[in-house]
Amino acid sequence: MTVVIWVSVTVSAELAVGRAEPKGGRYFMILDPEEWMDLRRFRALHEAGVSISAIARETGHDWRTVKKYLAQLQPGPPTTPPRRGTQSRVVEPFVDVIDAWLRADVNIKGTVIHERLVADYGFTGHYQRVKMYLAEARPRVRAELGIDVDALTDLHRRFEVTPGAQGQVDWGDEGDVLAHVGIEKVYSFHMVLSYSRDPFCCYTTSMDLGVFWDCHRRGFAHFGGAPASLVYDRTKTVVRRHVAPGKAVPLHPEAVAFAGHYDFDIDVLAAYRPTGKGRVERQVDIVRDHVLAGRFFDSIEELDAAFTSWVPIRRGQVHRTHGEVIGVRAVRDHAALRSLPVTPYLVADRHLRRVGKDCLVSFAASLYSTPARRVHAGQTVEVRVTPATVAIHSLTAIPGAEPAGSTLLAVHPRATVRGSWVVDERHWDGLPDGSGRATTDRHHDDPDPLRTPEPAPEPNPLAALLTRSSAAQVVVGRRSLAAYEEAAGLTHGNGTTAS
Repeated sequence: MTVVIWVSVTVSAELAVGRAEPKGGRYFMILDPEEWMDLRRFRALHEAGVSISAIARETGHDWRTVKKYLAQLQPGPPTTPPRRGTQSRVVEPFVDVIDAWLRADVNIKGTVIHERLVADYGFTGHYQRVKMYLAEARPRVRAELGIDVDALTDLHRRFEVTPGAQGQVDWGDEGDVLAHVGIEKVYSFHMVLSYSRDPFCCYTTSMDLGVFWDCHRRGFAHFGGAPASLVYDRTKTVVRRHVAPGKAVPLHPEAVAFAGHYDFDIDVLAAYRPTGKGRVERQVDIVRDHVLAGRFFDSIEELDAAFTSWVPIRRGQVHRTHGEVIGVRAVRDHAALRSLPVTPYLVADRHLRRVGKDCLVSFAASLYSTPARRVHAGQTVEVRVTPATVAIHSLTAIPGAEPAGSTLLAVHPRATVRGSWVVDERHWDGLPDGSGRATTDRHHDDPDPLRTPEPAPEPNPLAALLTRSSAAQVVVGRRSLAAYEEAAGLTHGNGTTAS
């Protein structure tokens, strides 16, 4: 009984310090190379007469392990037998299905494959099993399909910047967080300073040109200056049109003017390279999790206030990449920013529209009025849109306008809800308003005691002349039709009709 207990303890100790290999019901250690070399040093002592048990006590190994490795003549350290293929993989019954999906789309995500296997095929294994299989299956399928993959495709160069050198900009789609108050869509604008990761965010209901650059002005005011460059993807508010890879990207004229006014450079990423602005893309998720998650808001102002109250918390955290407190690093970042100009640059998004027969112009699903006396139906006008206003201009100078040469027709506050009518009633002066229409339930012969009698109509001059003429008193004789037939020679004197 004592021996059995001692063997159990020995086996456990061997398993605790290394790998144990079963052989004939007993366990033998498979030593690491260092332990094997240390044990082999005792081979000369064993040949000189030192016992196996003494060497085992000296090295701390089981005597069976000492005996095994001192007797071996192999020149190198032992290796474990390969386990690959000794056990069936959980994913093995589904490899044909996975390979078929890979041949249809070699870049299909592992999470999607695992989700489909669980939902449609009853797969019970973990996602990691699918991931491990895909690691060896994708290259094989790519080779079968003849797809040559560049070894650098999934890699990118990491970069660091100096204080004030760079910021990154991106949009976030926050969906229907304000749908209960009639706002269908809410977007979040994000700007982050690359050196410190100091964040800025504001919420809008539009992503058009005027709103986009207005958010920039708010971001610059938040940081106290503008960075030397800003990184964008190929959004239409920055890029005028898309071009082939390697060609110069044509910038939007308003983007060029805005960047020149605030003295920063525009850095447009190459197509399909989101890692180039990973700092701001990560911030979109962070703000969504820490500011919006689990909360309810009733206005854009409440959303902005929630972010503002969270900023001190964020600045007090240690960033896991640069290892410093964000707020401390942000002080150096802010100090290196470029100062802001005294006069802000106001961007107006310009669109051409036609005036309707009702003197209304449509923009962003809302209608805005124009003065009826200065426009005509079908006239083309220019709509200049800012985040707060909608100004409607004629394409040519308006005659008699003050000041001379002015093209401005109307200015309205911008509608906050799609489908709104923004109308100045003075614009419809002179148009029929239906006030002259009336109805009555009286017959036209019934006298109306409250109605002023209408003056008698003047007599018709021709009727008066005929009335006064003596010819009007001549009596005309009456004859039968037979007399007219006889006069025309149509009958004989006996009254029969001529044939």
